Amino acid sequence: MNFALARRGDAPRWMVKLNRRGVPARAILIATSIGFVSVIADVISPDKVFLFLLYSSGSVALFVYLAICVSQLVMRRRLEREAPERLEVRMWLYPYLTWFAIAAIVVVIAAMALVDDVRPQLGWGLGSVAVVLLAYRLKVRAGSRSESAPAARLRALGPARPTRTSR
Repeated sequence: MNFALARRGDAPRWMVKLNRRGVPARAILIATSIGFVSVIADVISPDKVFLFLLYSSGSVALFVYLAICVSQLVMRRRLEREAPERLEVRMWLYPYLTWFAIAAIVVVIAAMALVDDVRPQLGWGLGSVAVVLLAYRLKVRAGSRSESAPAARLRALGPARPTRTSR
């Protein structure tokens, strides 16, 4: 996964390098090291590691679904405006069902903020989302210094395949 992410420009470029046998050894080493560190952390402090994973994953899922709903509203409007013929799957009760889902997610997040027992889940989830957004911001900033992100992704994918054109 690290190798694939690095090829797309979503992980450090040094993970793309292959060894003499064509193996992405650096990417494998990093993933394996993180796995070992995770196991060691779980052995040293099982309650904290498990609670972090439990707390952060639940609320992060809410934020992911919220982002999906908002993206659907924005992207579908754009698609209907620019190329309505490309809209192949039509969601029933659009946009009302999407707005209902957004409202429901916001209510759940607000309830998490108000209920003492689940407030830590919201905090860990917000922290996880903040780390991801910070990493994305740093990636965009680093990419804008060197070259445009689309050009970097195209270069990382390798040479373009020749296409046949009909005359």
